[in-house]
Amino acid sequence: MKLDSSISAVITGGASGLGLSTARALSAHGVKIALFDLNEEAGQTIAAELGGVFCKVNVSDEASVDAGFEKAREANGQERILVNCAGIGNAIKTAGRDRKTGGISQFPIAEYRKIIEVNQIGTFICTVKAAAGMMTLDPEGGERGAIISTASVAAEDGQVGQVAYSASKAAIVGMTLPIARDLSAEHIRVNTILPGLFETPLLMGLPENVRQSLGAMVPNPARLGKPEEYASLALEIIRNPYLNGEDIRLDGAIRMAPR
Repeated sequence: MKLDSSISAVITGGASGLGLSTARALSAHGVKIALFDLNEEAGQTIAAELGGVFCKVNVSDEASVDAGFEKAREANGQERILVNCAGIGNAIKTAGRDRKTGGISQFPIAEYRKIIEVNQIGTFICTVKAAAGMMTLDPEGGERGAIISTASVAAEDGQVGQVAYSASKAAIVGMTLPIARDLSAEHIRVNTILPGLFETPLLMGLPENVRQSLGAMVPNPARLGKPEEYASLALEIIRNPYLNGEDIRLDGAIRMAPR
């Protein structure tokens, strides 16, 4: 797919981290940008910077997503690109024991549901809505659209306390090929990126020595990934018409230890 001002893109989680970097990279090629995020202040500022539109969207709520796509399409027309970056995480063991008291704790089921609803179901809702919209377009260069989702190496290498996060990201990986097959006759491609340890707001909030220690765990290059490297891969996936139904690790060859 050719990246220029004739097409538009929706990026969820576009007000920070991987989504922000991808939005900037697409905008640099002239693509019209719509940002879906809950951070209204940052989203409005970035949308103004990129000449795009901000849509306050809770990706786990279908009505909110519908309203977001309506606003985005009124401003930019029907999108040919969707990049799903919105996501949350936590660190809670399935069941645990307090070393001092011996008391036993359980994973709060409401917290588990929240992670699944935002990461997995939110990704699916946005994918469904974008795909249906893309189907109304005429193919250009044999394509109607491209959808990219964001999983994590935790989908395959989940660590202690990552059960909900890993499950949600593994579900995104599991959805990729069936959705790509579902949409193949409509000439819409679907792929997923599995980032490793990246300079996202979560990790950048850690002390410098902790970040350096995490970066040193990566075989090569021995550092945290840069959001621009995620964006670079996202753009290549969009450009390359033969890349479809794939789950691609972007991790410097790291394989996460149990903790």
